[in-house]
Amino acid sequence: MYEGVLILESLRVGASLEGIPLVIRKLTRSAVDGTSPDQPSVWTLVEFEVDGSHAQPLATALAGLLDQPGWYADFHNEREIFVVFPERVFRYPRGDAAGRAAAQEHGRSLAIPEPQLDWAD
Repeated sequence: MYEGVLILESLRVGASLEGIPLVIRKLTRSAVDGTSPDQPSVWTLVEFEVDGSHAQPLATALAGLLDQPGWYADFHNEREIFVVFPERVFRYPRGDAAGRAAAQEHGRSLAIPEPQLDWAD
């Protein structure tokens, strides 16, 4: 089982995620500091779980649904991490510094604020 967080405001207007069963563990609406000029200051966070057989399809779907600029989603299990940007998916083993650095560098190229490049490792 993989778990992660999706920021609903990160989805393109009109985006729809269908056919991938998610278990929603928690919904939170939060004021956020350190947003970019393109990001709202209030976010809706969806903490979710997804079965391992649906992890890659979820990553692929999110890559097509995330808005630009400056958004990503991440999810992980005890062995690996998915970090999904618009049109790009990074998948690497937990603890892989090179995989993490590559994903963070891509995030920087999308003008994601540095404090937001803090997914679980």
